[in-house]
Amino acid sequence: MNNSGPAVVVENLVKRFGTFVAVNHVSFEARRGEIFGFLGPNGAGKSTTIRILCGLLSPTEGGARVSGFDVATQPEAVRQTIGYMSQKFSLYNDLRVIENLRFFAGMYSVSARSLSERIQWALEMAGLSDHQRDITGILPGGWKQRLSLGCALLHRPSILFLDEPTAGVDPITRRQFWDLIHQLAEGGTTVFVTTHYMDEAEYCHRLALINRGKIVALGTPAELKRGSMPGELVLLECEPLAAALGLLRATPGLLDAAVFGSVLHLNVPRAKEAIPLLRKLLLQSGIAVTRIEQIQPTLEDVFVSLAGTHAEAAKEES
Repeated sequence: MNNSGPAVVVENLVKRFGTFVAVNHVSFEARRGEIFGFLGPNGAGKSTTIRILCGLLSPTEGGARVSGFDVATQPEAVRQTIGYMSQKFSLYNDLRVIENLRFFAGMYSVSARSLSERIQWALEMAGLSDHQRDITGILPGGWKQRLSLGCALLHRPSILFLDEPTAGVDPITRRQFWDLIHQLAEGGTTVFVTTHYMDEAEYCHRLALINRGKIVALGTPAELKRGSMPGELVLLECEPLAAALGLLRATPGLLDAAVFGSVLHLNVPRAKEAIPLLRKLLLQSGIAVTRIEQIQPTLEDVFVSLAGTHAEAAKEES
């Protein structure tokens, strides 16, 4: 295993299924000991990319190296150095907790000398020391996710791939799961995680935003919020909301308008100049304005803006 250089290197990666392009000329690197987030909507190409990096799918074009191993020509070597947790619960529901751990220890060739210590570590990490005799299928969803993580880490992988690891779990369990991820990264493990939860992206050291198989932005959460979005952002609280949205989307000079809960987020070239003009336009149209002010963009704002720009560019190319 190569312990120098980036943990993951992806170069011009393409994956086609017939005429459908799931991954479209993707390139990036993930550093050792960092939490690298792959953020995008369902169907964006996240899971396909992660399956290629785990040696489960062959690329159509381009290539990738994981811990120095080529994913196309050395998939078995890749699988021996990584831990992988899929977005669907992949343990055996009819086995006891301890039996699942023993089974996966065997799959990962954990030595007999360290078997007991590794299983005990996984039970404590997952908070399941008092439930090791429980049938896996009756465990709450969050406990199952922690057990899956423990199984993926039994062989001390240097890189951990997590594909939508918190899908379907409650907010408290999600936060606890991310606490575990940060502990792993602090211990030197590279964690590559896919998610479509924008708030989870804030926990990552760096992010790649992917849409329709292409990376549309790459950087730290702060970098993406600071420099990836054209114009400035204005929050508008008004009534009726739908009428305001329709009016503003037809207003020249407005870069974008989107609903965020009970308010609108407006992308304008310069907020200081736009706010009095927008207030006047709305009031003249019979729309009551409760609040209108400049705000800092969230990652969701950035992604919506970049995804829209990418979609418009794709239309023009076609």
